[in-house]
Amino acid sequence: MMRFLFLFSIALLSTSLWSQGFEKGPITRNFELSKASQALKSTANSIDSTFYYTSDTLSLPFFDEFSTDKFQKYTAQYNDPGVSSTLYYQLLNPNTLAALSPNQTFTDQATFRRTFDIATSALTDTIFATTAVKVADFSAFPLTYQTLNLYPPYYIYDTIGVPDTPDTIWVQNPTYFQDSVRIFFAALNNPAALWLDDHAYLNRRFGVSPRSLGVVTFDGLNAAGYPYAIGTSITNTADYLHSKPLDLSGYTATDSLYFSFLVQSEGWGDIPEVTDSLRLEFYAKELDQWFHVWSIAGDTTAPFKVVHIPVLAAKYFKKGFQFRFSNYGALSGALDHFHIDYVHLRPQSNQADTLFKDFAWVYPMNSLLQDYTSVPWDHYKNTPKPFRNDFPIGIHNGSTSPENNQIAGQFVVEHAGAQVNQFSIPGSQLSAGDLNYEPTTTYFTTHNISAFGSFPTSMGGDQQAFRVKGDISVQFPNLTLNDTTSFYQPFFNFYSYDDGSAEAAFGPTGMQARLAVEYNAYEADSLVGVSFHFVPSVTDVSSKLFLLSVWSNENGQPGTLLYEDDVFFPRSPLYGEERGIFVPYYFTDTQKVSVPPSFFIGWRQLDAERLNLGLDRNIDHSDKVKYSVDGGFTWYTSPFEGSAMIHPIFSTALDASLGFSQNNMATLDWSVYPNPASQEFTVQLPASLQGTSIYLLDAVGKVQQIQSTTTFDISMLPNGVYFIQCPQTQLRVLKLVVNH
Repeated sequence: MMRFLFLFSIALLSTSLWSQGFEKGPITRNFELSKASQALKSTANSIDSTFYYTSDTLSLPFFDEFSTDKFQKYTAQYNDPGVSSTLYYQLLNPNTLAALSPNQTFTDQATFRRTFDIATSALTDTIFATTAVKVADFSAFPLTYQTLNLYPPYYIYDTIGVPDTPDTIWVQNPTYFQDSVRIFFAALNNPAALWLDDHAYLNRRFGVSPRSLGVVTFDGLNAAGYPYAIGTSITNTADYLHSKPLDLSGYTATDSLYFSFLVQSEGWGDIPEVTDSLRLEFYAKELDQWFHVWSIAGDTTAPFKVVHIPVLAAKYFKKGFQFRFSNYGALSGALDHFHIDYVHLRPQSNQADTLFKDFAWVYPMNSLLQDYTSVPWDHYKNTPKPFRNDFPIGIHNGSTSPENNQIAGQFVVEHAGAQVNQFSIPGSQLSAGDLNYEPTTTYFTTHNISAFGSFPTSMGGDQQAFRVKGDISVQFPNLTLNDTTSFYQPFFNFYSYDDGSAEAAFGPTGMQARLAVEYNAYEADSLVGVSFHFVPSVTDVSSKLFLLSVWSNENGQPGTLLYEDDVFFPRSPLYGEERGIFVPYYFTDTQKVSVPPSFFIGWRQLDAERLNLGLDRNIDHSDKVKYSVDGGFTWYTSPFEGSAMIHPIFSTALDASLGFSQNNMATLDWSVYPNPASQEFTVQLPASLQGTSIYLLDAVGKVQQIQSTTTFDISMLPNGVYFIQCPQTQLRVLKLVVNH
């Protein structure tokens, strides 16, 4: 169910203007799934120019441990070999099924001929005869037609006794007119793609101690990463995950077919209630019917549980058998989480056979830097640091027997494809000193790798990225794909603590509440702004206001204000369109703010609601997060384990490309005219910003319009003061006076 999670609150001694709490809650949008529609659509018809796919049929075994993306991609192009198309018309003759001519239109409202007799002053209305028309529903494919009796789209007015032509009054925009859609057809043929849809969430962060890299998560978000029904308490079926059709026609119950998988409730997500559930169904092709075969109710996090289901019924041993998972829970966001892994359907198995005998990474690596996942390249070049002394590794021995740990883990650092460093960690350290890797055991260990050197600084450029590969292995046969993982270590123009994935949303509550995150930079420098990863959480707070703030560090707490936005030019939370998108908020008038090596960044909020900053629950730097609910007099440390997804943006050699060098200042000028305005106004943008989104907000920060064009119609807005924002840069906020 939809809920807020109140973990604790603080009582205040005075003023009702200040909050009494700091909150964490679920996120209601899955950014990793956000993407553009795969089908091209016209503005007139919802299914025009879309593709209709027929699936290929797979053979056993079916196996997916979700370390890679095996979801079917629908990327056919109109000119691909084998693609065909059909043109469908909306209005047909019900007898011949021929398309009606384009000039024929109809209405479902009764129309008539009205006559007026001047001799008797009598009015007579005669309703026109209807025409049977077969009408298509263009909202979905396959198309459905229904025969309707429709009227001509006009009225005739005639006066008896007057020698003139009757008047014809046409219905404006009649409901039924000839239209058409073209549907394209393509056949899928990719046995490596196992799933027909991607409503559920493939990820590497939401499972707690998974058996390998990657799980699939079920929640209240659709395939695009948006809530099915935001702002409601509705519970219903949410995500589906359908397998491709499978050919079981050559099998019988004597072949010992078993369907198995791993399942976990909650994980790093939201606890599902006992009334929520995850379900599994089998499809009988010849009966065209889905049958419930297994389900689990909501519960708190526990280790992944093994589920084994024998396939016995004869109705399933057909070509076209399928299975699907679905969840029942809240539809308002990333709530009521269930996670699955290691889905396997195979013959010649039995109840005791888990077939999860894999040796694998549990979580991906995230950083070789001490404390940070990213630092500015020029800071690192000026002050190179050794590799970290607490490098975390999580691995799982999926074997049911002890396995030898004599093979060392190998790690390679590459730049532009060339090796620049390498090191190894003995297997005995990876197993935490155990003589062998113990059966079905997960090992979480940390390692001091500082003696292995640092990232080389000889290469130039404004930014760099190094690829780090890790390889762990044992000698028993297993899925070697999961023995290797890699990541890119970025060096751009910001510091970060997080891994880019938000598992929750958090922040203080109350008017004038403050949130501040401590950073200890490699050197003193100047900031040009701050990036935030705000996420929607149950209630949309994108119209709420805050002031961007920077403080000095005084004994581990925010001290003197080094910068704060003007109260007349506040900011609002802006949401990126994809997972891990950080929206930059630059300081007013492109100014730079000098900061010492240790400082705090954050906000002072003007509204009482929680602003829902992303919380990365996989890396814990909660000791760096402070908040105040009494006007900044008292600061508390966050009670929520995790890292705040907020990045300080430094002035670096990248300033020129960002538009912050003095030589490029002129290109940042933008304006509105006329001002004051009465009917419309135009935003004058530099060429580099043409086509970006522009926001018009009222005096309290409520969004009135969003446009990518630069001319706004304000004829319907009340008189008053408004603000214009360009979120792509946040360089300035312009004031507009509307006076009709």
